[in-house]
Amino acid sequence: MLSLRALASRLVADGVVEKISHQRVSQLAREDPDFPPTVLIGRSRAVDYRLARPYFAGRKTRPGWRTDLKGRPPASE
Repeated sequence: MLSLRALASRLVADGVVEKISHQRVSQLAREDPDFPPTVLIGRSRAVDYRLARPYFAGRKTRPGWRTDLKGRPPASE
């Protein structure tokens, strides 16, 4: 079991993802129904690395449109 902060570091160290923040891992844990189950330990959430590694290895990244840099995205037709 790893905390979500430690999970982010371990995923980068193991080369599963190029980079990821613990904030993004926390967001995925809250919002993605396919995220492996987490448990509360004290005030931290933890996840089983054996379940989290395949989740992140098989996950396709979908970078969003940077409105702070590019303005509004073009209207889709």
